[in-house]
Amino acid sequence: MATIRQFGPVSLLRSEASNHVIRYRSGRRVASDRGLVFWFLPGWASVAEIPLDDRETTLFVRGRSRDFQDVAVQGTVMWHISDPERLAERVDFTIDLKGGSYQDVPIEKIEVRLTGLAEQAAMQYLAEAPVHNLLDAGVAPLQDRVEKALVGAPALADIGIAVVAVRLGKLAPSKDLERALQTPTFEVLQQKADEAVFERRALAVEKERAIAENELANRTELAKREKQLILEESDNAREKAKAKAEAGEIAADAEAARIRTVEGARAETERERIAIYSELPAQVLLGLAARDFAGKMKAIEHLNVTPDLLATALGAFKAAPAHAAKAE
Repeated sequence: MATIRQFGPVSLLRSEASNHVIRYRSGRRVASDRGLVFWFLPGWASVAEIPLDDRETTLFVRGRSRDFQDVAVQGTVMWHISDPERLAERVDFTIDLKGGSYQDVPIEKIEVRLTGLAEQAAMQYLAEAPVHNLLDAGVAPLQDRVEKALVGAPALADIGIAVVAVRLGKLAPSKDLERALQTPTFEVLQQKADEAVFERRALAVEKERAIAENELANRTELAKREKQLILEESDNAREKAKAKAEAGEIAADAEAARIRTVEGARAETERERIAIYSELPAQVLLGLAARDFAGKMKAIEHLNVTPDLLATALGAFKAAPAHAAKAE
C-alpha cells in the first residue's frame, strides 16, 4: 500500500513500483503510472492504487455428477491486473488519503467474479458424466475446462483482468461415496492378500511335506543300508566260521594223520619189540624185567630172598649158557 505523510495542509504520497497509482483532481485524471511520488492537497485530490503483481485465489468447487453424486475439487487460480485504468473505472480502488488503505474491498470483488466463473465451468463439466467416469478421467480434463473458461474470458478482459494459470487438486467424492467406491477394491485387495497367505501356507505345507518325504526316504535308505550291512556282516561271519571250521577240520585231519603215523610207528616198534621178546628165553626176559624194575625204583628198603627163589634163579642162569650154545 502507498505511504502517505501529512505536512500541515499538504500531504506526500509514495507508492511502490508494483502498484499503479491514478491521481484525480476535481474528478479529472491528472496522473497515472507505477510507483508515483507526489504532493497533493487532501481536500482537492482523489487517489486509486491498483496492485500489478500476480495473485493467487483459492478455488473450491462442489458439484454433482450426472448420476447425482457429490464431487468436490480444490485448487488455485493465478491472475493479475492487465489494464489498471480500465479496472479502476469498473472497480473502486480508491484509497483513504490519511492512512492509505482501501475504502472498499476491490480484491475480494475480483476474486468473487473469478471463482464464480470457475465454479460455473467446473459444475458444468461435473454434470456431464457419471462419477465413475469423472474419477477415472482424473482432474486434468476438469482443469483444462476451467482454464479455458477463465483465460481470455470476455467478462474478465472487459475489466482488465488476465488469468495466468489454473491448478486443481484431485477430484474428491463424498466420504460415504469414497468408502463405497473403495469397498470393491478393498475386497479385491483383501482377496488377493488372502490368496497370497493361502499360497504361502500351501507352499510351506508343500515344503514341509517334501522335507518329511526326504527324511523318510533318507531313513528308508539308511534302513536298507543297515540291513545290507547286517546281511554282509552275517555272510562274513558265516564265511569266517566256515573257514575256521574248515581250518579246524584240516588241522584235525592233520593231527589225526600225525597221531595215526606216530601211533602206527609206535605200534610197529612195539610189535617188533614184542617179536624180539618172544624169541628170548624166560630167564632173559626175567632178567630184563628185573633190570627195568630196578631202574624204575628209587630205593629198596627190604629185600626177601627165599631159598626157592634163589635156587630157581641159579638154575636159570646155569641153563642160559646151554640155551645160548644151542641157539648158536
